[in-house]
Amino acid sequence: MTDIHPNAVVDKNAELHETVEVGPFAVIGPHVKIGADSKVGAHVVIQGHCEIGTNNKFMPFSSIGGSPQDKKYRDEPTRLEIGNGNTIHEYVTISRGTIQDEGLTSVGDDNWIMAYAHIAHDVRLGSHTVLANTATIAGHVHIGDHAILGGFAKIHQFCKIGEHAFLGMDATVGQDIPPYVLAGGVPVAPRGINSEGLKRRGFDAEQMRAIKQAYRLVYRKGLKLQEAMDTLQPLAAENPVLIPFVEFIENSDRGLLRG
Repeated sequence: MTDIHPNAVVDKNAELHETVEVGPFAVIGPHVKIGADSKVGAHVVIQGHCEIGTNNKFMPFSSIGGSPQDKKYRDEPTRLEIGNGNTIHEYVTISRGTIQDEGLTSVGDDNWIMAYAHIAHDVRLGSHTVLANTATIAGHVHIGDHAILGGFAKIHQFCKIGEHAFLGMDATVGQDIPPYVLAGGVPVAPRGINSEGLKRRGFDAEQMRAIKQAYRLVYRKGLKLQEAMDTLQPLAAENPVLIPFVEFIENSDRGLLRG
């Protein structure tokens, strides 16, 4: 039987796996589904059309699936989907989507989301990311797998952050940041590639050389972006590790942060 504290409020229509634990004064709404081995801490609120996978941990006072902070929102039944193995710390807020996008906010697997972080409506957060304390992600932002956001990092709406990117503390980002790039400082600027993170994730020396070469072409050679891309595209054909980098740039909507 589900372990629900007697002081918790769980709607009779919520669907909780029998292994879910719910702490005191937690509130779970009628359209919520929570998978096996998940733990909902004290004073957590989970509401709206919200589907949560397995082995997730919600620390006290986090607010999950709340209405979008968007004045156009009119109580449409939009959704939040959260994958497996995520740790969501104290006072984190994650909003549902809006009909102005696809009506969905999504969080992948094995993310480490630290206290007071905010994930706004229609965000697509990948897997294996780290959001440090008070990282703030505005609406419609897409963040790739293994990205890391430092404390107080702020991402403008509609921006994209590539896989394995790293944003330093207090970075304020208003343009897209490609995969593998490390950005930081005030004002924020590209500072190199995320070498340490890539090494930890098993990228070998040849892959690292290719990524550094691609970075230099875009950020250090003084080339126009199209000139850099004319060289990068054949390089990516020979080095598959560069394909995400090239495709990201080709699909950038807000333009690259180049500093």
